[in-house]
Amino acid sequence: MREAAFVRQNKDKWVKYESLLQNNRSLSPEQLSDIYIELSDDLSYSQTFYPKSNTARYLNGLASHAHQYIYRNKKESGNRLIRFFTQEFPSQFHKYQKQLLLSFLIFAVFTLIGAYSSATNSAFVRSILGDAYVNMTLENIANNDPMAVYKKMAETDMFLGITINNIKVSLMAFSLGILAGMGTIYLLMQNAIMLGSFQYFFYDKGLLWESARTIWIHGTIEISVIIVAGCAGLVVGKSILFPGTYSRLNSFTRGVKDGMKIVISTIPFFIIAGFLEGFVTRITEMPDWLAILIISGSLALILFYYVYYPIYLFKKSKNDSGLHQIQKTP
Repeated sequence: MREAAFVRQNKDKWVKYESLLQNNRSLSPEQLSDIYIELSDDLSYSQTFYPKSNTARYLNGLASHAHQYIYRNKKESGNRLIRFFTQEFPSQFHKYQKQLLLSFLIFAVFTLIGAYSSATNSAFVRSILGDAYVNMTLENIANNDPMAVYKKMAETDMFLGITINNIKVSLMAFSLGILAGMGTIYLLMQNAIMLGSFQYFFYDKGLLWESARTIWIHGTIEISVIIVAGCAGLVVGKSILFPGTYSRLNSFTRGVKDGMKIVISTIPFFIIAGFLEGFVTRITEMPDWLAILIISGSLALILFYYVYYPIYLFKKSKNDSGLHQIQKTP
């Protein structure tokens, strides 16, 4: 890449970092570290291809500035975990909205494929859900309690079992991203086809609404966060396939780091989903309005935390940076 193209591609980012470093009170140690890593990578690239250029000298000064601030702010306060969930993670997640959308679209398409396959092939549901589950559910339907499966296990055991299993699925979706993202796509496909088949099965029995109002009490968060975990795997896959100006190893390291943060962010939501499935979903006599309220609230929470809030923090940071730049100009 020519030096002029390299500068054009990264100029806005460097100007933003320079402004943030000059007014670094709002930056966490983790954010300072990320800025330093990015600047170091760009500096390494420029020293390799344009060793005596003004670009290399500028980046060297900027990276040194970031390095000084890191050690000046090395001591962290006791609210590290709270800051991660409320500021650090969401302020960075805005840049992965495209991967989140792609994960959602993959899941949605294969859910429709699962439903369509079940509609056109009577044996498909059994091949996906298994004979034991289908036979048990048919028996529950005959006994006028189609959702009885959620009442068979003790509440606490179900809560713990479901939560641990979902976290395992999340970690698997993330780790399979190392297969250039294809492993993650395969896992999303499996879960989506299962969901599509599952919902069509109840639709075919005339129980779509009863099943949906019950299952989606916990499923809204559970399925949404599996899609988020899929996003983490796609982030890793993208870091391998499209390293940009970084070396492939540096890009992969950054992708794994960011993907792991995404996975960590899902843990509280999986705990909430596990609690709902273990203690609330089993209340099948719950009035429709209450089920709809829980489902709507769960969806709003997911959309707020993973879509609206990251974009809001990004725009706020951008505006604050621009305001500081204006104030600095004589």
